[in-house]
Amino acid sequence: MRDTRESRLLLVLLIAIAFALITVDIRGGQESPVDGARQAAAAAFGPVENGVASAVDPIGNAIGAVRDSGERHNRIAALEQENAALKAKLGSDDRNRNRLRELDAMLKTAGAGQYGIKGAEVIAIGAAQGFSWTVTIDVGARDGIRRDMTVLNGSGLVGRVTTVGPSTSTVLLANDPDFTVGTRMEKSDELGFATGQGDRPLLVQLLNGKAKVKAGDRLVTFGSQADKPFVPGVPVGEVVRVDPSGGGLTRNIYVRPYVGFTKLDIVGVVVQAPRTDPRDMVLPQKPKPAPTVTVTVTPTPTPTGGTQDRNDGQKPNQALPPGDQPAQKPEETQQPQDQGETP
Repeated sequence: MRDTRESRLLLVLLIAIAFALITVDIRGGQESPVDGARQAAAAAFGPVENGVASAVDPIGNAIGAVRDSGERHNRIAALEQENAALKAKLGSDDRNRNRLRELDAMLKTAGAGQYGIKGAEVIAIGAAQGFSWTVTIDVGARDGIRRDMTVLNGSGLVGRVTTVGPSTSTVLLANDPDFTVGTRMEKSDELGFATGQGDRPLLVQLLNGKAKVKAGDRLVTFGSQADKPFVPGVPVGEVVRVDPSGGGLTRNIYVRPYVGFTKLDIVGVVVQAPRTDPRDMVLPQKPKPAPTVTVTVTPTPTPTGGTQDRNDGQKPNQALPPGDQPAQKPEETQQPQDQGETP
């Protein structure tokens, strides 16, 4: 159609009619006068719309998936963060429960030995002083900590304080080669000196070369003058090996320490020594041996008054079939003579 004045007027008229119909349809709502025409158009063009929709839906779904992928990624990321937070909370709860057990064990040890302690947490391993086996704890001079104080935990002797700062302190562990502590054997009271050997058992040199020692014997600290650097009665460890005496003046034994030096967390610094030596009272109770079960086999008597061997294949008190009855002795088969019969 050519662009003429009449065609332009017709286009304007059609646009005006379209706007008028839209206005009437919106104001009429469900009772719109063009509702019938709309339904007729839907009936005519509905199948065509469905066909076009079925052809276009896969593409539309793909576009929608791409559009919604960002939202799903955000939801997955949020769920992963919540899961990580729950795992962290659970892990922290497990750690708190473990630390609570360590604190409880340490308080029981301090109570048994009547030690006045200052609780501390291990915050670093290895100090600048160059010691091989040291840890740093989070208490210092402001907390009343002084050099040469005994350090323990719920298992026993941890070490001694060597350097004190305002808020932290350095502890030389008992397994360090430069560490030495006086020891006393449980019950026998044999004295000696324990020296650290790193990750190997402590080497204890007993002063009595003829002392009777065996694996399983236990040792505690002997104590120092004025209780520094060691207070008495702190559990040290258990004997695992004894060297032959060899006629020497001293005797070497090897002791497995009670403390695990590679997993220290909660410790206590002894700020007040006990009034009296606790001796062996701080040592843990030895486990009771399991009772030995004794089984006694009693032979089962047979009906004839004797005993029956259980290996003969017969059950106790089982009657034999008639054909299997044992043969009687001749004297047992004779019948008594009738009293009225003449011989």
